[in-house]
Amino acid sequence: MRAAAIQMNSTDDAARNRATADALVREAAARGARLVVLPEKWNRLAAPAETAAGAESLDGPTITWARGLAHELRLDLVAGSIVERGPGGERGFNTSVHAGPDGEVRGVYRKVHLFDVEVAGTEYRESAHEQPGEEIVTSEVSDGVRLGLSVCYDLRFPELYRILAVRGARVLSVPAAFTLPTTRDHWEPLLRARAIENQCFVVAPNQIGPSGEGHESGGRSLIVDPWGTVLAQAPDEECAIVADLDLEAQDAVRARMPLLRSRRPGAYRWPTEVPV
Repeated sequence: MRAAAIQMNSTDDAARNRATADALVREAAARGARLVVLPEKWNRLAAPAETAAGAESLDGPTITWARGLAHELRLDLVAGSIVERGPGGERGFNTSVHAGPDGEVRGVYRKVHLFDVEVAGTEYRESAHEQPGEEIVTSEVSDGVRLGLSVCYDLRFPELYRILAVRGARVLSVPAAFTLPTTRDHWEPLLRARAIENQCFVVAPNQIGPSGEGHESGGRSLIVDPWGTVLAQAPDEECAIVADLDLEAQDAVRARMPLLRSRRPGAYRWPTEVPV
């Protein structure tokens, strides 16, 4: 299976973002990719309030476009994430949608972990405009391979990815808008760790460049194999990277080192208190 990660510098110009995504997805398809993943909030990324103001329903123009393009190109397209309009005027969700080659929606994942942190003196409060999802989601790509869906800050929570792997995920999608400092210091180690500990392929497209209110993403989109080897890394520009996912090699890794079979769930105990 050939997969692609699309790196973008999305802005508040939705028409421009969609045109860029369209061109890069088509380029990836021309290079043989059958699974393509867009970055987080690829359709509109600006100051948080502006991004939230562009919220759409799942039958809105962005996901309709993604479904149509997946059908036209006969590929699996993970439409990164968008801000999904919340019910009854409530805060929205940061939502990743997987559209299959038939144009049908195969998976909808609402980001569980919201980015409420301080990085290099800048505060991020995703919960001010969005609410967390409550469901861990896998979907199935066209050749029967199970895909685990996640978004950005989820990457720091290994328990989510272990559950995805236990549920059969062989490929993990991580659309992101990782900040510049955390991309430089944490992005690759975290992605490789999630790949190694779950013996999964990881397809991780990141945003690159400024996006409003001093926020900037670090790029370096990656595709990683189950041994933790980086198969492809993006340069510091908008682009598509592609790599072949060798499923037989993945089977061999899992047979030689049966991590998932070696688990002992009965011995694991969650602490009742978490240190602050």
